[in-house]
Amino acid sequence: MTNKLNYLLFLSIIFNLGYFLDANMAQAQSIIDSQRMTDDSHNNSMSQINSVSQLRDVSPTDWAFEALRSLVERYGCIVGYPDRTFRGNQALSRYEFAAGLNACLNTMERLIQEGTTVIKEDLEKLKTLAKEYQLELATLNTRVNNLESRIAFLEDNNFSPTTTLRGENIIVFSGVGGNETAALGVPKGTPITDGQVTANYRTRLDFNTSFSGKDLLKVRLQMGNFYFARGGSNLTDFNFSAGGDNNTALNKVQYNFPVGDRLKLFLAGIKITLDDISDPLSPYTSDFATGSVAFFPSLAPIYLMNDYEGPGVGAYYDITDKLNLGFLYSALNGSNPESGNGLFNGKYNIAAQLTYKFEGNTGIAFAYARDYSGTGDLQDFSLLGYTGLNNTDDPFDSNAASSDHYAVIGSWQINPRFNVSGWGMYTYSKAEGGLRKGDYADIWNWKVSLAFPDLLKEGNLGVVSVGSPPYAATLTNKNNISTDIVATKDTPFLIETFYMFKLTDNISITPAFWVAINPANNRDPLYVGALRTSFTF
Repeated sequence: MTNKLNYLLFLSIIFNLGYFLDANMAQAQSIIDSQRMTDDSHNNSMSQINSVSQLRDVSPTDWAFEALRSLVERYGCIVGYPDRTFRGNQALSRYEFAAGLNACLNTMERLIQEGTTVIKEDLEKLKTLAKEYQLELATLNTRVNNLESRIAFLEDNNFSPTTTLRGENIIVFSGVGGNETAALGVPKGTPITDGQVTANYRTRLDFNTSFSGKDLLKVRLQMGNFYFARGGSNLTDFNFSAGGDNNTALNKVQYNFPVGDRLKLFLAGIKITLDDISDPLSPYTSDFATGSVAFFPSLAPIYLMNDYEGPGVGAYYDITDKLNLGFLYSALNGSNPESGNGLFNGKYNIAAQLTYKFEGNTGIAFAYARDYSGTGDLQDFSLLGYTGLNNTDDPFDSNAASSDHYAVIGSWQINPRFNVSGWGMYTYSKAEGGLRKGDYADIWNWKVSLAFPDLLKEGNLGVVSVGSPPYAATLTNKNNISTDIVATKDTPFLIETFYMFKLTDNISITPAFWVAINPANNRDPLYVGALRTSFTF
């Protein structure tokens, strides 16, 4: 019984020491390793020894010789280095300690279970060793406490602000054809004057900075040289069109950060749209480099109504693991302090989206947006982001207007090689001032895309999209104001097909073709052919 009590006492000392080191040294290991790298660090493997005489650095005159010999030759629970040294003056690493402790405990536990008596003298020697190292253990305790303090500081300050660069360069060769232009205010049969084959580009550089590892500051520079509304219609524009006459401009300044586990807040000095916050559920058409080449089929217009400079705020909240809510408020002229402008006294857009994601690219969303445009605002801003017919850009001749937008968006990944996505959207817009006050417009649009990932080759993508771009099915003019902006008589359609060849992880080539049917009242179709080359890095 005495032997067992002594043994349990010793095991308690060793076990608590082992637990203490195991809990604390694991955290401190990266710090210790960086401070005590030696030439031996890459060859630190241990090997079992059968006799203490095999240890070149332990001689019979050492006080620990007898204790080591007992542990080695009787219990076989001490290991040495490959060069047959014990290195008794070297501080134990966590791995060395764990190996020795585990070997001794396993050996002694096995002996006791087998009924083998552990020699009392050996236990006394171990107790003596523990007593001999009492001062060292106290010193070690102080050192570990200091390490704990340092680790706590590092855990609170272990992320250095870092900035990464992301770039995208798109070059497209394109041409527009048709029997006549769709421009407003010109006679039917007027030929297209801007349909020549051209080469245009857009370059974006995103500087993404994180201060905590969970937040993100995005600063974007953009340059490009596109011309818009070729053939007199928005329906010939590209998903990635950008003007600027080759001048570099600050295109986005946006910061988001988490608040707790489920909430994320967004602050934008320049430009924020609903798809910055919520998933647009257009997995194969919305990407600039690999998605739709045509503008309208890329994503629902409800995401594009503030796609220009303007500050704003947003929030994203995970209601459950699959259900989330996004919110946005933005002001087109929020940086302008003059009357009729500012954050709350000028053009604004408020939007929300409730999204349910089943898994992967399958989900459904309901989105609502309301916006207000003061007198003259629509001269520089389209009601639906320049995605539709000319009568939806500015239906009330630049008079003040308010609009309510409703959209249902969905995506269904039927199998890894086939996806169906699309949306249906309705807008009710009403003139709030001027000679058109009281007039209203009913504006509709919808789209369905069939996507074939990995078509013909892994990484490639084929897509066919069919839809009706935004058009004013109803547009009243109570005061009979003379205007070229009237309701749509013939429903427009846009059909696009493209095939994206993925050459490398960073380079792709995409031939695309689309046709705009009824691009304006009583106008012939417009045809667009394009070849896009995308570079991402």
